[in-house]
Amino acid sequence: MLGRTLREVSTALKQGHITPTELCQKCLSLIKKTKFLNAYITVSEEVALKQAEESEKRYKKGHSLGDLDGIPVAVKDNFSTSSIETTCASNMLKGYVPPYNATVVQKLLDKGAVLMGKTNLDEFAMGSGSTDGVFGPVKNPWSYSKQYREKRKQKAHGENEDSNWLITGGSSGGSAAAVAAFTCFAALGSDTGGSTRNPAAHCGVVGFKPSYGLVSRHGLIPLVNSMDVPGILTRCVDDAAIVLGMLAGHDPKDSTTIQDPVKPFTLPTFADVNKLCIGIPKEYLAPELSSEVRSFWSKAANLFESEGAKVIEVSLPHTSYSIVCYHVLCTSEVASNMARFDGLEYGHRCDINVSTEAMYAATRREGFNDVVRGRILSGNFFLLKENYENYFIKAQKVRRLIANDFVNVFNSGVDVLLTPTTLSEAVPYLEFIKEDNRTRSAQDDIFTQAVNMAGFLSCLQDCQQ
Repeated sequence: MLGRTLREVSTALKQGHITPTELCQKCLSLIKKTKFLNAYITVSEEVALKQAEESEKRYKKGHSLGDLDGIPVAVKDNFSTSSIETTCASNMLKGYVPPYNATVVQKLLDKGAVLMGKTNLDEFAMGSGSTDGVFGPVKNPWSYSKQYREKRKQKAHGENEDSNWLITGGSSGGSAAAVAAFTCFAALGSDTGGSTRNPAAHCGVVGFKPSYGLVSRHGLIPLVNSMDVPGILTRCVDDAAIVLGMLAGHDPKDSTTIQDPVKPFTLPTFADVNKLCIGIPKEYLAPELSSEVRSFWSKAANLFESEGAKVIEVSLPHTSYSIVCYHVLCTSEVASNMARFDGLEYGHRCDINVSTEAMYAATRREGFNDVVRGRILSGNFFLLKENYENYFIKAQKVRRLIANDFVNVFNSGVDVLLTPTTLSEAVPYLEFIKEDNRTRSAQDDIFTQAVNMAGFLSCLQDCQQ
């Protein structure tokens, strides 16, 4: 039952083959068995069981709320959840319990979803491996497959097997691992520069980044306001479409959401790609791209072509400036957004009472890790009066050029771009941590962050595992 699609499980619930409570208990049992993955920061067992019982009552009365009623889901721990601790995997917010639900969380609950818990991440979603949160790194479920163990035995040279596991990617690694390990049927992530798609690719699940404004950001603790998007992780594309249909639409609490009504998202039973024009960006043929990913990319393009689609090479000429532009804009907005965590209103507060300035400094030193502090410092540097024009304003201009590249390609008749997600498959933890966070993020976001700056939709199903 845990390996079925949302529609299949929903049908089973409606037909009485399994009850929401039984389904919830199965997932809770699996969460306990896979605790070593460190996918969850908080397991909301009591809340989940209560929600499952309420769903069971609705089914008995024939009042199902839809395909998500009674379905176990998980939420990344940077979405506000009423009565459940929300930490962003940071000492700064340990013990913080929001008084409200994020809009996307509330929409899931309104449809009868059962909240299993809050998933692990890089601190404040700043990272590409889910290795930099205060609750420890997330382990990729595929690390424990027979295939991977055999592969590593051939390469290992005195390595500690306990540290030889694969990373999940980040920053939504906990959500990806939770879905891949069958502890829930869908999970929310967030995507600023690839944080949903990256771990989806590494964990062999579907990661979907909606267009900016299609889904409300209200209640998502911000990293970069102009790029953040709630993401969806599921085990098949149809499931992602179901969840998107329930989350998309205008939210009066988020002025950036679209105003027009959103039609239901339905996928055809048979996809005819004969009239589809698929673009392959030549700039994405990076020298660092692994032979394995390059091979899968080529196979995917050939598959579309064999089914009648037109596959052509296209150009996104400002790609080489994209990651640098992203770094400037990302850290600048981080510096602004993190200013709210000062120890006065909520979150961590140090015991120093010498002066307000000393309290600020000590609180932020204790509450933030090196990664967050580093991005704050970089952002403040770019926003200095003497640097503002040369860095932030120029980066905004380059951002416009990057967006125009995509517009020009789509206006030329291209329907969709087919690109890799990361440079390589998931790597072992010991190999991953050889590089610092900034370097790793720059490498891992190379193919993904441009669409966040452009505001476009990007989705991926990657089963490289």
